[in-house]
Amino acid sequence: MTPQEQYPLPEGPIGLKGPVARPAPGTLPLRGDLAHVALAGRFLAAHYVVPQPRTVGPQGAALHLAPRDDSEILAELEAGAAIEALDYAGDWCWATCGPDGPSGYLPIGRLAQ
Repeated sequence: MTPQEQYPLPEGPIGLKGPVARPAPGTLPLRGDLAHVALAGRFLAAHYVVPQPRTVGPQGAALHLAPRDDSEILAELEAGAAIEALDYAGDWCWATCGPDGPSGYLPIGRLAQ
């Protein structure tokens, strides 16, 4: 199943009613500028992204809170783990394990080719 089939775009107007508590960083795939498309209607973001399925490479990877080697590690991803890539910047990929998280950054070089 493709991400477009798994996470169909919402139909009709998207709106939020009342205040929404912002989750802690690294929990859901939500940043100020981007959010996983499955979160549309639950959280407001400038852009919603349909994830790109990727696989963690043979060496595994640490999922970091920020795109830096010295940032907090949220999870250790095993070799072959399925992830959903949402954004690429420099040598880092912002990714999630699914729309319910966790989400964070891993070096692009740790993704399978």
